[in-house]
Amino acid sequence: MNISLTPELEAFVQKQVESGLYHSQSEVIREGLRLLKRFNDHSEEYKLWLNEQIAIGLDQLDNAQSLPASGARERIRKSAQKFMKPPV
Repeated sequence: MNISLTPELEAFVQKQVESGLYHSQSEVIREGLRLLKRFNDHSEEYKLWLNEQIAIGLDQLDNAQSLPASGARERIRKSAQKFMKPPV
């Protein structure tokens, strides 16, 4: 497989190799693709979770089981953090 990079991306890849963190340009590209895949995988999980939470919230509203709006953003942020942390 051949790929073409912009001069900026090519310089970035070379800088990563020169830093000593990677042994080759291919290793840098592979790591970048692994990170992109992990992001996409978690992104899909997050979307599914978020849709479930929306459905639960709508059901609660329909049944007059709403919570106060104050602090809602923080509660959502805390619940969503499990999707933002890299897997161990």
